[in-house]
Amino acid sequence: MYKCMNDWEPCIIQHDSGSESAPLFSSGSHTSIEPIIFQNSETSDLDSTSMNSYFKYGSLGSCSQHSNVIQVPKRPPPLADDHTLVTPLILNTSSFLNVTQDRCYEIHNTDLETVETVETCKDVKSKQSSLVTIFSVWNTILGSSLLTIPWGIQMAGFFPGIILILVMSGLCLYTAYCLLLVHKYYGSGQKGIEVIQLCRIYLNKWVEYIAKTFSIAVLLGATIAYWILMSNFLYNSVNFIYDSIVSQYSANDNTSYASEVLCPKRIIYNSTNLVIHDYTYNTLGPFWDLYKTVPIFLGLLIFPFLNFNSPTFFTKFNSLGTMSVIYLIIFVLIKSYSWGINMNEIEWTTSWTLKLSFPALSGMLALSFFIHNIIITIMQNNHDQSKNGRDLSIAYLLVTSTYIIVGVVFYICFPLSKLCIEDNLLNNFQKWNGLTVGVRIVLLFQLLTVYPLLAYMLRVQLLLSICKTFNTSYVILINVVLVSICILFAVFIPYIGTIIRYTGALSGFIYIFTLPNLLYLAILKQQKRLTIFSTLLHISIPIFGFLNLVAQFFITQY
Repeated sequence: MYKCMNDWEPCIIQHDSGSESAPLFSSGSHTSIEPIIFQNSETSDLDSTSMNSYFKYGSLGSCSQHSNVIQVPKRPPPLADDHTLVTPLILNTSSFLNVTQDRCYEIHNTDLETVETVETCKDVKSKQSSLVTIFSVWNTILGSSLLTIPWGIQMAGFFPGIILILVMSGLCLYTAYCLLLVHKYYGSGQKGIEVIQLCRIYLNKWVEYIAKTFSIAVLLGATIAYWILMSNFLYNSVNFIYDSIVSQYSANDNTSYASEVLCPKRIIYNSTNLVIHDYTYNTLGPFWDLYKTVPIFLGLLIFPFLNFNSPTFFTKFNSLGTMSVIYLIIFVLIKSYSWGINMNEIEWTTSWTLKLSFPALSGMLALSFFIHNIIITIMQNNHDQSKNGRDLSIAYLLVTSTYIIVGVVFYICFPLSKLCIEDNLLNNFQKWNGLTVGVRIVLLFQLLTVYPLLAYMLRVQLLLSICKTFNTSYVILINVVLVSICILFAVFIPYIGTIIRYTGALSGFIYIFTLPNLLYLAILKQQKRLTIFSTLLHISIPIFGFLNLVAQFFITQY
């Protein structure tokens, strides 16, 4: 039941216990699971948080109705001082999000098969300043997609790429703000409400199912992208260590910038435009092959961690997310400064030309600016709710500036042909380069801590949405299937740019361009403020998202 004082005043909502509008899940790219306190619970020696504070993998016989499940981090979720699991992404997957819990439960019966909820605690409201909120959004959005921005600009053209970044940023900002308006209309004080719940309330249950399905798709795309990156970082890090031990390279190899960069692909122009990698293995021989064996070795290394009883251990390394992003930005600026500007007359002349492959950048940017499935939760923690629109705009401005600085500076200064720019810019550096080694090792360790969290969130989302049960056999089966899928992509489609642009275009079509606009139109209709102009405007945005998705299938160059 809704009682609203005026157009955008928060509504007073009364839910029946069996109402369909009662939220069961929280959408998002992260997982937030309300802690359950057990009497005499066993405490981990890793931290003071109870090992039973979170769902044990395979320990619950049935799904609890009281759990809030969100998804997808670019980096691992941190723990607050009160040991609340704070959700951050991707594929990745930031330190970032202070999620407050609507309720906590004390369990007097420690038999996990017959869990009995007996006490509900008061809401815990944590508020943060506008500055903290702005940098939370900035840190959440930024991630591994920074590695692909120069490649995206190369695919679109220099100036068209910059314009496309600005346009996509504006669209993503507007639709995210629409979600905040819809939530304000529903009742800004309502906790645990995200896109999935709003879809069920204002649209229908089928739209809710679609939102859930594509939430899982985003998680799957993030895990695949992270696996490809981890394989790459592991391959190059091991090669560097091996070469350092056996002295396979000469100290004179790194005397100039020309020798520290490389073009690991060659373009063959004939009836079709093909991109072929020159090598797949190095000094360690064919058993250490980037595209054939390393993804499998990575599976053997990481699979045991997917079965940890608690994900809290990996949240200890949350700060690595911010550190790796800052390190990467500094790395790009230092290298670009050492190279200087490298744009010849022909490249400046054609810099305004829009390439036919520009949808590669627009698809990738849909994921690069993706925060819509958790933006409500983040902004709810803002101390002054009237400043949400301003703070969100400033955060998107910072993100856009970061992408443009990294992409433009690297593109202009890259000393080789711009066609050589890889969808992972670290692939353009020799393995012996000191700063590059540091970036790869930091990112590898960060992703090794993030991936188990991604897998955990994906598994919980699947089990709660499909089978409604948690047991060891299901957990192992899902882990095996997930790792197998990731290995197959790393072997046969090891192109991070391709994975990101398809995932971004698909998730963006649903979460960025369609659902926010449909929800906003539904609110305007309830307010009797719906006009022809508003209808046309908010229908044209999903059409743009659909065309962006379709265009991905017509890009043949990786």
